[in-house]
Amino acid sequence: MVSAIGFGLPTGGPLIGRSTSMLKTKSTLRRILTLVAANAALGAAVVAGAAPAAAAPTAPAAVTTLTYDDSLAGEFKSVVADGAAVWNAAVTNVRIVKAAAGQRVNIRVIADDGWPRATLGPIRASGSGTVWFGRRAVQQGYSPLRIIAHEFGHSLGLPDRRTGLCADLMSGSSAPVTCANAQPNPTERSVVQRNYATAVATQDTALTLVVSDAA
Repeated sequence: MVSAIGFGLPTGGPLIGRSTSMLKTKSTLRRILTLVAANAALGAAVVAGAAPAAAAPTAPAAVTTLTYDDSLAGEFKSVVADGAAVWNAAVTNVRIVKAAAGQRVNIRVIADDGWPRATLGPIRASGSGTVWFGRRAVQQGYSPLRIIAHEFGHSLGLPDRRTGLCADLMSGSSAPVTCANAQPNPTERSVVQRNYATAVATQDTALTLVVSDAA
């Protein structure tokens, strides 16, 4: 028989007790390691499956709607509608539409025999102003569409810039009589966009400055 003594191990009861204790310790370690591994795997799965936080949607800029009344625009009613369409196509923060019956009017368009002129804005949805479509400029050969687009530009807050350039809508009568450009240039469009970048609930003060476009 081979004796356990040859390997330096004690024989009898103490060996059995120690072996049992070691087995229990190893079993406990295996359970702990298994639990740690399971928790790590669960955490990895949660991180991998988590969807990124969605960015908060950006609210579109509020569009200001200004109404006009052309009941006193005489022979220029169709041109007034075309002038409003020019600005509605050029900018997005404000729209100029014909007032319905009983609706509040922001811009009154009046045909008279003087030079074109207008209340300087920007007119707000709760405010009001006037455009005078002066026949004198038309009689001298200026483009009716350029005239009304220019005057609506005043309503939207653009002053005169008498550069003499046809490409500048707000150069008005300083441009040659033959100039028929009715389109605002990029700078003019940008200024109007900024004027109406945020909705303003009320017109704090009445607009009283009238800009005359006499040559």
